[in-house]
Amino acid sequence: MSTVFPEGRPSPAETSAAQGAQKARFDSEEFFGHQPASSSALPAPTPLLENLTRCVIEILAGARDLEQISRWVTDDVYRHLLKRVVLSARARQAKGQAPARPNFSIGSTSICEPRDGVVEAVTIVRGRARTRAVAIRLEGMDSRWRATAINVL
Repeated sequence: MSTVFPEGRPSPAETSAAQGAQKARFDSEEFFGHQPASSSALPAPTPLLENLTRCVIEILAGARDLEQISRWVTDDVYRHLLKRVVLSARARQAKGQAPARPNFSIGSTSICEPRDGVVEAVTIVRGRARTRAVAIRLEGMDSRWRATAINVL
């Protein structure tokens, strides 16, 4: 029930309730979530792009554990790669092949910066049987680069 004082103002109890509701709308992600970082505050992305590319190819071949790059990728990328790892392991098992370290070389890397704190790149990987492209999107989060998308083409 709303009581209004003669001056047209709400009662002190209603005022404190409204202030409490504003405090209840505190968004913890704003303070404790990932904080974006500017490109100028981050190291050069090229070494990370080449190392992530190398790691992803080795992970899909079964020669490296996925957990080794978990620090550098977001949860969505980790789940996506986990699905690919499971499929690759099943395919190797069906063929009777053991996991082996792949023989490949890292080719050129094309880098694009669509906005500050974001880098999109494609790295060419040359193997014995075929040449592949690995597309990676890095975003500056918490003063370091993190991969928010990785696709092996």
